[in-house]
Amino acid sequence: MTTPSATSHRVWKLGAEIDTDVLAPGHAMKHGIDKIATYCLESVRPEFASQVRPGDVIVAGPNFGIGSSREQAAAVLVKLGVAAVIAPSFSGLYFRNAFNVGLLLLTCAQAERIADGEAISFDARRGELVSAQGEHLACEPIPDFLLEMVEAGGLLNQLKRRLAKESTRG
Repeated sequence: MTTPSATSHRVWKLGAEIDTDVLAPGHAMKHGIDKIATYCLESVRPEFASQVRPGDVIVAGPNFGIGSSREQAAAVLVKLGVAAVIAPSFSGLYFRNAFNVGLLLLTCAQAERIADGEAISFDARRGELVSAQGEHLACEPIPDFLLEMVEAGGLLNQLKRRLAKESTRG
């Protein structure tokens, strides 16, 4: 995945305080990530898991990812191909888990101005989002080390690449 995005992304609009139980419901946690993903957001957007397409984005209200520390709540969105989650604020644990599994989060104070189904583009390095109407909304820029983690597909993949490079030098 390339984090600067000149391409258009379809928006799935959610409300505030989407918790980890909504993203990865407790009843599904006995399964692997493929199965858990089929239940993602079932209580607020029942059609989400079956209709989301790679490259789509979630735009939500404040406090996205509150609740438990389950990593699967971020991993299901990666599994479903979500390009980014855009919200005014995120739970600290969710923020860390998301980048660790390669999910891009963009903090945008004006995220709630974006409409469901709208096509948007964004540039994570510059901290900018462009709405379908051409409106530019500022996002907090993402530090390079986090963007590199997302581009690698998460922390473990990033570490594996680094180790592979080091072993070829030796």
